[in-house]
Amino acid sequence: MPTGRKNEKGWGGMTRRRVATLIAIALLVFPTLARSQSTGRAVFAGGCFWTIEYEFERLPGVVKAVSGFSGGDHRFPTYDDVEGGRTGHLEAVEVTYDPRQIRYRELVDAFWRMIDPTDAAGQTCDRGNHYRSAVFVGDETQREAALASRAAIDTGPRRGRLVTPIRAEKPFWPAGAEHQDFYRTNAARYQLYRSLCGRDRVLAEVWADEGR
Repeated sequence: MPTGRKNEKGWGGMTRRRVATLIAIALLVFPTLARSQSTGRAVFAGGCFWTIEYEFERLPGVVKAVSGFSGGDHRFPTYDDVEGGRTGHLEAVEVTYDPRQIRYRELVDAFWRMIDPTDAAGQTCDRGNHYRSAVFVGDETQREAALASRAAIDTGPRRGRLVTPIRAEKPFWPAGAEHQDFYRTNAARYQLYRSLCGRDRVLAEVWADEGR
């Protein structure tokens, strides 16, 4: 029996209510997709990944930093494998960032001040091949920016002594959950490690000419 209501149709015979619902869902979903597609990615190795993760996550525009391993040829490396020098990987951090707030070049500029780029055997108290530093670049644009940034710090007491390489990116493998955000989940242990390691003192000396 007719009810007097019009069953008004929209796209493809759908009711207007159905069309309105789909539009509302799209408005919620598409901005999220746009944000995810607008982020950038960068990978750095600078000794203990706990500290590099901590330093990057303090920067405005960095969405997140993940501790892990890169630079080796073994698939699915474990922490013990890397620490044992059996994979060729370096402890590294994968940085996701918003390029509307911070540029890749600015990330590289900040990275140098997190490390001693003149140390070829590790960083401060962390010694060994897996603690060596590197900038891993994913394309030619990143390579050019990284090289320009590196050239800009080849001055003063560091001139001619820089050993941190600009390397082609290799697969990044996240470390276990116990290593992620270690500076927050194990704050006391992290601060003790950092203090005993003397990292801040060493970096103050390395960058003294810039008033770090």
